[in-house]
Parts: sequence; C-alpha cells; structure tokens
Amino acid sequence: MRSKSVALGIAFLCLIAVAIALTMSAQSFAALRPSNTPAWLQAHVGEGDGQISQVVLERARALYLKKVSEGSVRNPCYFAMDATRPGDLGNGVLGRRYYIICEAEQSFRAVSAGHGGGRNLKGVADFSNGRRCAKNFGNAMDSELTAGGAYITADTKTSFKGYYRTAAKQDAVFVRSFVQFDGEGETANARQRVIGGHPAALLRGMCLLKKPRSSYADRDGYVPFGKLVNYAGGRSNGCTSWSPADAELIIPMIKDNPTTLYIYPESRDIAAIARKAALRQSLSSAGLYWNASCLKEIGAPKFWPKKTLEPIIAQYKKDHPLPPAQPVPICKEP
Repeated sequence: MRSKSVALGIAFLCLIAVAIALTMSAQSFAALRPSNTPAWLQAHVGEGDGQISQVVLERARALYLKKVSEGSVRNPCYFAMDATRPGDLGNGVLGRRYYIICEAEQSFRAVSAGHGGGRNLKGVADFSNGRRCAKNFGNAMDSELTAGGAYITADTKTSFKGYYRTAAKQDAVFVRSFVQFDGEGETANARQRVIGGHPAALLRGMCLLKKPRSSYADRDGYVPFGKLVNYAGGRSNGCTSWSPADAELIIPMIKDNPTTLYIYPESRDIAAIARKAALRQSLSSAGLYWNASCLKEIGAPKFWPKKTLEPIIAQYKKDHPLPPAQPVPICKEP
C-alpha cells in the first residue's frame, strides 16, 4: 500500500513538473515575441499591394525592438522588405514592398524597391531573377542575389559619378549616396559583399567631356559624362535600390542615425516553402507565407548558400577571365 502511495506521489510530482515546464516554455516563447502590434499598424497588415504580411511585420518589429533594447538603435523608424512580392506590376506600375514604419508618429509607408538580379553562368549555373519576381536568393560574393535576414543601416557615402545632359540641354552633376548595411547570421558578410541601399539611378554610355572649369575635372580637364538612367523598375546587384524620389526621403532619415531593416525571406523560409511547393501542399495550412502570384510564377524558390555558390563563381571567373579594360573614349560634341 505504501509503495502504491509513493508511486502516486511521484506521478503527481511529475505532472506538476511538466505543467511548470510548459508554463515556462510558454513564457519564454512569449518573451521572444514582440509586444502586441498597435491597432493602427495592424490595419496595414494584408496581402494587397502596399500592405505588409503578418510574418514580415512581426519579424521586422521584433528585430527593431531588440536593437532598441540593446541600445544599438535610437531611430524612431525602422524598415522592412518583402522580397517575395512582385517588383513590377505591369503597365509601368511598381509593386510596393519596402516599408517605412515610424510607430511614434503612427506612420506607415510602402514604396518600391529592387531585388537582386542574380546571374546566369551559362553552362554552369543559372541563379538569375526576372524583373517581376525573385526565385533565387543567396549570400555568396559576386552572386548579385538578395539575402534575407537582419540588417542595421550603417555609414552613408556620397560619390560623384559624372555629368549628364538635362532636358534643358544643360549639364548637371550626378552624385549618388550609398548606405552600407551591416548584417548578422547569414547576412553577416553584407559589408564584404558591399550590400546596402541606394537610388536606382546610374550613368550609362560613359565618355570623357572637356570641362576644365569643373571642380571634378582631372588633370587634363576632363570629367565623366553619360546618360542618366532610372532603373527603379529593374533589378539590383543584390543591394536594396529605391526610386530616386524615395531615396531622397529614406537616406536623410538614417544618415548618422542607424536603424534596422528586416528582409524576408530567410533561407529557412525558402527551404520550408520549397518543400511544400514540391509536394504541392498548401502553405497557409502549414503556417507558411509566400506571395501567391509570385510563387505561381516561379514554381519554387531556392537559396544558394555561399559555401556552395562561391566556389562555382570563382571557378567560372577563372575559366572566363574578363577582357582588359578599355579606356573611356572622349565625348563627341553633342
């Protein structure tokens, strides 16, 4: 009888231990989640253009609150990007998938942003992306792919790129700012990859224009000259590119005042979605998310880890050396 009582006592103690463990587990999980999303911000959650998906908001907000609590970020605003959404909606309309969130002033804004174009190493590996939807992601050097995960905006560098001809047939100076991102985990090599944010604009068709009075002129009196191209509707080299107008808003917000940027998806998301897509199983029933229209277009996403892709790229560069750089020609008189 006594042994039976002891056994019951032990079983009761075990049940109490399990209950305590479950309670602690639930509390630990709750501690990892961000505080409840304010109602005004929750109103922007959805699948439509200009809205933000729940998982993207939760992770972006959790990252921001974590960095604020650590003291590494004091900026009242933070950023998020959903690279599973389409970048080009057709007819000259760009998809809004980059989010500027300022909770103190209850401000939410969605703008367009480019994704990494990737590369097609013909006969070796094709990890290129179309203009509309991104299929391939990765963190390899020289891959020109977007890598999802956690970033903090860092230093901003503004550089002179050259001159261009305006509609008024006058020459204007083109300078472009670049915001370096620092990552962690899979994005830890962001600085090494020179990954950051900048306006989606550049000069093409470069030549050297005689302009000896310019403060940018070389010793022979020449300056770079080209055609200004806005590629906001295109792809990037793995960086986050904004339209020139949006860049004028974003860059001053973070100059000398870092904040967080969370880019979705991470490799773990891509692996989970790829498994479900291969089996043609529902994502929502598994608690997974990918933009439906892009998933239908790409079939299944793929993440290319640097340990796999960097040797392939290095061998390709060795087998296909670039031709010697040609001197920039002198401009013909316009």
